Amino acid sequence: MTSTDVLWALKIVYTIYAFSIISFVGWFAYRITKKPESYKTWLTPKVFYTYLAILVMIGVGIHILTYNKIPWVAWELKKHKIKPDRVFNITVENHQFILPEETPITIKCGEVVKFNVVSRDLTYGFGLFRPDNTMVFQMQVVPGHNNELLWQFHEEGSFYVLSTEYSGPKGARMRVPDAFKVVCNKNVSMGVGR
Repeated sequence: MTSTDVLWALKIVYTIYAFSIISFVGWFAYRITKKPESYKTWLTPKVFYTYLAILVMIGVGIHILTYNKIPWVAWELKKHKIKPDRVFNITVENHQFILPEETPITIKCGEVVKFNVVSRDLTYGFGLFRPDNTMVFQMQVVPGHNNELLWQFHEEGSFYVLSTEYSGPKGARMRVPDAFKVVCNKNVSMGVGR
């Protein structure tokens, strides 16, 4: 299952969950605004708190069941055991990304890549996006820290870098078109297995 599939499934699950919470809030608003003379309903405090408990259990259950389905969560939990195939040290300063090589930087499918991004002044975002503007991943880049992210690419194509954090008016123009190009070879192993 690709990260796109996982994200679509999570969108559906969380949309259903959000509608459940909205219905809960709507019911609460209806109940407290209802005139006392017509206050006769099956929606008792017992039902209210039971529904609240069910929502809490569903929310916690969704997080427990899906935490390992989101690709970057598994990487984050295991990153101290994973040796990357390549490391890209990227600097951000004066609203500009300084990449270690001339773009596009070519990456092979299946390679484990470590992005180490350092900011020398402000807090920025480091997001990688597909040409159709869907996000592959992003992380916050805090000054004074090594901001690291491991990733294994499974899809071929060109990707651009965009700052995903507000860093002043100039931050909106922080984009590196065709920053990375991923090339897939059928013989390349796609499993993490490290």
